[in-house]
Amino acid sequence: MRNYRSLWLEGAVIAVALAVLPALFTPVAAQAQASNEVVASVDGQPITERDVEQFAASHGSTISTDDFADSPEARAALKALIDDQLLHQERKKFEDKVDESQVDKYIEEIRGEQHLSDEQFRADLQAHGMSYEEFRKKAREQLINSQMVQSEVLDKIQISDAEIKAFYDAHQSELTIRQERLRLAQILISVSQNATPQQVAAAQQKAEGIRLQATKGLDFNSLAEKYSDDDSKARGGELGWFEPNDINDKILAGVRNLKPGDISQVIRTKYGFHIVKLEDHEVPGPRPLADVKEQIRHELQDEHADAAIKKWAETDLIKQHYVETIYPKLY
Repeated sequence: MRNYRSLWLEGAVIAVALAVLPALFTPVAAQAQASNEVVASVDGQPITERDVEQFAASHGSTISTDDFADSPEARAALKALIDDQLLHQERKKFEDKVDESQVDKYIEEIRGEQHLSDEQFRADLQAHGMSYEEFRKKAREQLINSQMVQSEVLDKIQISDAEIKAFYDAHQSELTIRQERLRLAQILISVSQNATPQQVAAAQQKAEGIRLQATKGLDFNSLAEKYSDDDSKARGGELGWFEPNDINDKILAGVRNLKPGDISQVIRTKYGFHIVKLEDHEVPGPRPLADVKEQIRHELQDEHADAAIKKWAETDLIKQHYVETIYPKLY
């Protein structure tokens, strides 16, 4: 079963929503230019033949504008345009639910998964013809989309305990941990190789002070962002998952006996002084139902998601708006 739910439908909520609608365009030979004749309206806002033609063109298709009312391609394109406008209006309700810190975190998660520094990430975007500002705008839109679909669709999909138990019983092999893994976060106070004894002592004292703050309840990720000398500071010190053989021997010894959520003593390596938090620890063997119950619930919600989005977009959402169209029974 997939490692589940960092962000639902990464970057493609609206694409998924539109994909389950029946608005599939079939490219045809170009016809006469569309007119400005009104063929539909959404909440009093008119949609013309030309609007439909331009919408289809923006999605890489050409529609017949001759005998517009009898064209299956035009009918499909009009429905897709109406659906897109309805979704756009719905998104406005969620714009104030996404703040800049959420966008920052989302971008850092994406950058962290690619193991790129901020400079490398921006250069990669530029190489693909996108500025950082454009990417940030798209990231915000994706988060708004995710909030909308989560609130309007996924949260309303009810999954019973019986369904969860049945899934658990049927997927035992996927829910069995076969390799030990540890998920770590760290704060590094670096020490140069030619540091004086006084500099080493000062770095250790600084690390001990930071560890004390963390053990007293201050947020570890915030402390990492503020104090760590490691590149992971941009991700709140998050390092990700490791198998034991991939972990520095001294770090492994320092976290081996910790419980998830615990913070290590200050650990000295050739890089400096590390304060390491054990975020999670997977031990080989069957995972208890209680540990995976919410993961399974989300998995089952995703299985129902396409049908639920289709119903919401075609049935529930349309009821919240006033739509008129030249096509009878378009909805």
